[in-house]
Amino acid sequence: MKDNFQQLGDIFNAKKTAKAPAYQWQDLALRVIKELRVPNFKRSAVFKVCKENSKPVIEQALNDTKELCKTGNKWQYFFKVISVL
Repeated sequence: MKDNFQQLGDIFNAKKTAKAPAYQWQDLALRVIKELRVPNFKRSAVFKVCKENSKPVIEQALNDTKELCKTGNKWQYFFKVISVL
């Protein structure tokens, strides 16, 4: 009987895994956030931009940002680039 409770306890104590993004644009937004080190207060803006624009546009803006912005906050430069595209 004790083994059954221990197994049940193991189920509840198991680490929960993070859900995968439901849409491709969400996964792309998470990639942008990670690569450009976007602060918490601007993450929702990244999700909005990724939802409203196509994947090639976002990837082009991301690549341009990484190529052109060598110093400073890359995430700010990303928003400037995406506004032009």
